[in-house]
Amino acid sequence: MGKLQAVLWSVALPGFGQLLNGKYLKGIVFIFLEFLINVQANFNEIILLSFNGEIEKAIQQANYQWLMFYPCVYSFAIWDAFRDAGGGKSPFSAIPLAASAYSTTIGLMYSARVKLFGVLLGPIWLPILSFFIGLFIGYLFLRICLYIQQRERT
Repeated sequence: MGKLQAVLWSVALPGFGQLLNGKYLKGIVFIFLEFLINVQANFNEIILLSFNGEIEKAIQQANYQWLMFYPCVYSFAIWDAFRDAGGGKSPFSAIPLAASAYSTTIGLMYSARVKLFGVLLGPIWLPILSFFIGLFIGYLFLRICLYIQQRERT
């Protein structure tokens, strides 16, 4: 089972990467959490509204108390599938996805108010943007940690 394949299936639906890796109980738990959070947060509805440019309606439909669970479950499922497929053996390798989970959650908290170039991004677009920003910052932090660790060894 390839690491990239496990990651991509986890991106598609948390739990699929675990199923491909033969971790059936974890896969079922992640799929259950995906559906539970999705339904409780009205996630599919806010995705549909956001993709159709109806950001204000998406904000009104979003159950933020449930939606705030999603970034951590999503990022951890990706990380876990990657690790179970043989990746993530180097020190600090979870940092980029952990940072993206934090930044996505923060983006979600401000998504009803933050505008970019005068455009309200809402509960889908700002968290997606925040995910990639967090991934980038996490990768930089990972490189710094590895550099410091290497210097301490010499």
